[in-house]
Amino acid sequence: MKLEHTLDDLHVAFTRRWWTQMFTAFTRCLLAIGFIPPSYTKIIHQPFTSLPDSNPVGHYFNALYQTGFYYEFLGWGQMIAAILLLIPRTSHIGALLFLPIIANIAVLTASVGFKGTWVITILMTLAATYLVGWEYDRLKPIIFSSREDTPRRFTLQYLKIPAFFAIGGVAMGVVWWAIGLGNFANYLKITVLLAAVGFVFGLIVSVHYRFMPVGHLTRTMPPDQLKV
Repeated sequence: MKLEHTLDDLHVAFTRRWWTQMFTAFTRCLLAIGFIPPSYTKIIHQPFTSLPDSNPVGHYFNALYQTGFYYEFLGWGQMIAAILLLIPRTSHIGALLFLPIIANIAVLTASVGFKGTWVITILMTLAATYLVGWEYDRLKPIIFSSREDTPRRFTLQYLKIPAFFAIGGVAMGVVWWAIGLGNFANYLKITVLLAAVGFVFGLIVSVHYRFMPVGHLTRTMPPDQLKV
């Protein structure tokens, strides 16, 4: 049996029970509500802690507070993740957004020695990982699905695409020379360097383009659903 079908069976067996459903609802609401107060504090640009700079935790959060709108941006990110997690239809997006945020916070609190808090944030990270796993059926196309077609090939694409970006690098070098950007001593060398960088970048783009799947998504079907 394929891995996809095994995981499908395990997911169905686990998620169909009322007590796992209740636990998941509880976990979603707990994590979301736990994120709202600290996110609101950041959104209204209030200090997260009153610890002095002599304390590593206070030093970090005071420096973060001084970053201005970035501090508020973090708050909005947490708030959006919490709201998405509370809405059943968007809970899978909320879980995906919540996980990297709380994982980052867990690493941060552990590294600066935030006593007690690091345990809570690690548990929250494990809970967020559980919620991502709960959404396996909505997220599995990332792993198990593919698209039907590949991009249209054209002649000398591994030369034409890099050449296009190399020409763009030359044009950029000319513009830099015209406006005196960077005050370089030798703009000819800069232009050659930009052309070389553009060519290499174009080569990467052309390889990516060649193997980039396009078209409609396809997926394998369980053996009992295949038509004969």
